[in-house]
Amino acid sequence: QVQLVESGGGLVQAGGSLRLSCAASGSIFSINAMGWYRQAPGKQRVLVAAITSGGSTNYADSVKGRFTISRDNAKNTEYLQMNSLKPEDTAVYYCSARIVTMEHRPYEYSYWGQGTQVTVSS
Repeated sequence: QVQLVESGGGLVQAGGSLRLSCAASGSIFSINAMGWYRQAPGKQRVLVAAITSGGSTNYADSVKGRFTISRDNAKNTEYLQMNSLKPEDTAVYYCSARIVTMEHRPYEYSYWGQGTQVTVSS
């Protein structure tokens, strides 16, 4: 069984910063792409940032230049550094990873964290 556990959400004023972490644990053989998504009230879940196993990244236009995704492969952990936060960044943030488990090699499956609330006050 694989778990993704997020941490780092909270309440911050506009212009502030937060750093989200997502640690994967369990019967992991390898982790391929990882990403962060967010879902605001009444809206669909959307991709914020993604990173490949090799470190290539891509970002939603709305966060380019403000957010940075990274990962520590030795720790099976990904991060989202969020700077210059705006009220419109308020949402529940979810981490996701494409993981190959020991039991199901070579097939990869998507796993999700439980979500962490980020609230940016104006």
